[in-house]
Amino acid sequence: MSVPQTPAKIFRGRVADQIVEDLRAQILSGTLPDGSRLPSERELAGYYDVSGPTVREAVRVLTAMGLVHTRNGSRATVTAQGDTLLAVSIASVVQVEKVGARETLGLLGALNAYAAELAAVHAGDEEIDRLRAAARAIPEAEGVEASAAALQEFFTVLGEISHNPLLAALCRFLTEVQIGLAMKLSGGPQGDFGQVSGPLHTGRMRIVAAVASRDARHAATVVREYHREVIQRIAAVREAAGEPMVSESGLTEALTSWLRSNVTLGGQPASTASSASSASSTSSAASRGTAP
Repeated sequence: MSVPQTPAKIFRGRVADQIVEDLRAQILSGTLPDGSRLPSERELAGYYDVSGPTVREAVRVLTAMGLVHTRNGSRATVTAQGDTLLAVSIASVVQVEKVGARETLGLLGALNAYAAELAAVHAGDEEIDRLRAAARAIPEAEGVEASAAALQEFFTVLGEISHNPLLAALCRFLTEVQIGLAMKLSGGPQGDFGQVSGPLHTGRMRIVAAVASRDARHAATVVREYHREVIQRIAAVREAAGEPMVSESGLTEALTSWLRSNVTLGGQPASTASSASSASSTSSAASRGTAP
């Protein structure tokens, strides 16, 4: 942002709030793009004709919103990333409105079905080939970490080829939450992830074929069937092991705890920062009813 010769007009009211809104508008519009640095405190104070402490207060608010990052001795850097902002917003709504775990994760099936519907219409042949390759990579992956990462990649690709950026971001975050919750419940790489994921390979290939058929309604139906099959498979694994399904209250408590720990004011989901460590604990949680 270059400092103009004419000072910005600040009206009556909380001055710091007005500075926050002005800088926020510039960040969201792309005038101050992701990765750029804010002007120095002195430059901002001169631009807005305010004191240094007022500028520092505004920057602190922007930092708490996840729009900028500050480090001692350096100027604030813009960190405006859609996934980050979406993660903070969804996590806040889930906690404030006391949304249950099953309601939160249940959205994933509906969103994936919509993604498949759009992909059947808008995805190019190369994109469908990418989805097919992602599906084939899951059974070929060795170990819990690789299998979980491959599974997440498949549904990430499905969201992306819908050509709806908001839908893709929602699917990415909820998938990250699902894997993070799996880690929270399992407490470590226990159990056999393949007991749930492996037998569902045919279902994932059906999703690919349905998208490739260019029949939007059929693609959405196949995804819904896949998610029902996931639930049935999880129940079968739990029953075979003689273990009960995790209670609704237990799932919700684990979800809330994970969101509080991993989606902070900085806005960075743990699974984005370290997807490998997040995925490493998915195995046991798959049999507990949280893994896709």
